[in-house]
Amino acid sequence: MSESFRIEKDSLGEMQVPADALYGAQTQRAVLNFPVSGLRPYPAFVWAQVMVKRAAAEVNRDLGLLEPRLADAIIAAADEVLAGQHAAQFVVDPFQAGAGTSHNMNANEVLANRANQILGYALDAADKPVNPNDHVNMAQSTNDTIPTAIRLGCLWRLPELLAAIDDLADALDEKAREFDDVVKSGRTHLQDAVPVRLGQEFGAYARAIRNDMERVSAAADRLRRLGIGGTATGTGLNAHAEYHQRMVGKLSALTGHELRSSGDLFESMQSMADPADFSASMRTLCITLTRIANDFRLLSSGPATGLDEIRLPAVQPGSSIMPGKVNPVLAEMLNMASFHVQGCDHAVTLAAQAGQLELNVMMPIIAHNLFEMMHVLIGAINAFTEKCVRGVTANREKAEGWLAKNAILVTALNPVIGYLNGAAVAKEAMATGKTIREVVVEKGLLSGEEVDQLIDARKLTDGGIQGIAAAG
Repeated sequence: MSESFRIEKDSLGEMQVPADALYGAQTQRAVLNFPVSGLRPYPAFVWAQVMVKRAAAEVNRDLGLLEPRLADAIIAAADEVLAGQHAAQFVVDPFQAGAGTSHNMNANEVLANRANQILGYALDAADKPVNPNDHVNMAQSTNDTIPTAIRLGCLWRLPELLAAIDDLADALDEKAREFDDVVKSGRTHLQDAVPVRLGQEFGAYARAIRNDMERVSAAADRLRRLGIGGTATGTGLNAHAEYHQRMVGKLSALTGHELRSSGDLFESMQSMADPADFSASMRTLCITLTRIANDFRLLSSGPATGLDEIRLPAVQPGSSIMPGKVNPVLAEMLNMASFHVQGCDHAVTLAAQAGQLELNVMMPIIAHNLFEMMHVLIGAINAFTEKCVRGVTANREKAEGWLAKNAILVTALNPVIGYLNGAAVAKEAMATGKTIREVVVEKGLLSGEEVDQLIDARKLTDGGIQGIAAAG
């Protein structure tokens, strides 16, 4: 059975469009021109672009530029999309015409045709009153709506991202408290080092995550600077003199975000530095996430032949051939997600620097990668927190067992016996298998009582100069 079509027109002529599609000729051309990835725009990008259209219809109506009957129909159509309807009508591949003209026109055409339906006109009516360019796109250009939509789309998902990061930090803090009395061997260069508490390690993870959350929040704040109203090049041609400020206010009211003017509409169109900065903040978060995931894998390694100081929840069998094997799959997933996000950030970086003169035409791929980064991070962090971190347990026996064999404990004796004596003691202890206490007493450097007082592993994790503390 062949698909039925209707004829739509644009400035290049007629196009066959699926009969029941809300989009029109320009969207259909984009579908045919860019059969690249099979991907569709992220919901955040659709939501943000349509939010701009809704606000513009209201502002232009209030300024007396758009007939109220048409404006109200556009607003009603936009509200449907914002509520989650008509999602299948947004069909343009992320790899599309430069600047995002195809995405912009997809939104214009869907809203125009749906508005016409609301007004009682069939999709194939010849006298449809709402035009995608003249009415839905009034006082706008791809060049100012797309950068605005990138910013709004990121802000739309920001609460989810920050909540995921905060939950992870909370879970790590909880484990820090739970593991605070587990004293273990520290490691630097992957070699034995002075003692730390397992809780101190986890507390440091939590603090690092919170630091990254601050970076993400600070970078996101700069996304609140809008250049809507610059139209084609930043001059504001075809927009009312009050349009820019009214749009900033209207979008603030509609989205619930505290938005502000960029202060320079030309800069807003030329520069993608703010989105690139936000991307970089997520990259930095991924650096921290990768490091923590790697530590989880190391600390849980073995169990028989590795460190085995923590046990991760067993969420699935680890091998199709080795019975009983369980792998650190959530940490591995977090690694992969972090690597992917860092790759997206590199694409954003390259695209952001590719702007020329009055416009950056690489905005569609900047948008796609930013929304991809946020989507992957939200899912990956939530899964890691709930299915891994919250179920981590400490293997106290193994942690304390490794510490007992650690000759670097002699470091605590440096203020009393000196570094060179300490090095000789450590070397002999490692060569002979004797304890630090045994070697120090045999060499006549300190009495057994003095060694016991100075080498209290729990006290060592609190810092300070052990020799002075003992003498006092």
